[in-house]
Amino acid sequence: MVGTGPGSIEHLSPRALKALQEADVIAGYKTYIELIAPIVEGKEIISTGMTREVERCRAAIQRARGGQKVALVSSGDPGVYGMAGLALEILHRENLLDQVEVEIIPGITSATAAAALLGAPLMHDFVVMSLSDLLTPWEVIEKRLALAAQGDFVVVLYNPASHKRTSQIRRARELLLQHKKASTPVGIVRKAYRDGEEVVITDLEHMLDHPLDMFSIVIIGNNQTQRMGNFLVTPRGYAL
Repeated sequence: MVGTGPGSIEHLSPRALKALQEADVIAGYKTYIELIAPIVEGKEIISTGMTREVERCRAAIQRARGGQKVALVSSGDPGVYGMAGLALEILHRENLLDQVEVEIIPGITSATAAAALLGAPLMHDFVVMSLSDLLTPWEVIEKRLALAAQGDFVVVLYNPASHKRTSQIRRARELLLQHKKASTPVGIVRKAYRDGEEVVITDLEHMLDHPLDMFSIVIIGNNQTQRMGNFLVTPRGYAL
């Protein structure tokens, strides 16, 4: 399982690049395959759309069992909302863990990529949550959001909105406002390190004034997060 990072080839780790170059088969979501197209040209590609992750994993495992070197790619890190967990679940369920050699190659996550473009908003304790309720009940997401706000964590939101799913981010903001000030700094990064990259610094009050979609990462600060010039910083607490 290979983490391809936020999108640009220059942010691939040397180990990830080597694994992709050595692989016979590349499997992954079609958008992520397109991002690494220049370095996987000529290889067998297993590319499927959203919601077909199980099918993709099974196809990759079948090729690996046949003796081929397979790179199952995820954007960011394969163990953070990626394919690593699903692939391991399937291998375990089908008693194949001792038959298929597995290596999980980490990658730069969307959270840390967005944070780097914003400055240093993750310098203290933070939580990462997805607002997609496709696989997680919304009631569970709401509970976790409320507790994260109550604990004054910096909150990183993946999948804040889509064409069909627009109410969740509004509800998330309502829950956060119960424990965070409206002036709490918020960073929004869209398409980090890809063509069309956008970086916005705003606050919790005005967060929804900006476009949000599945390419966006939203970082909401804690009560110490500050805007410093064009950067967001959450102080660690060093004596200055």
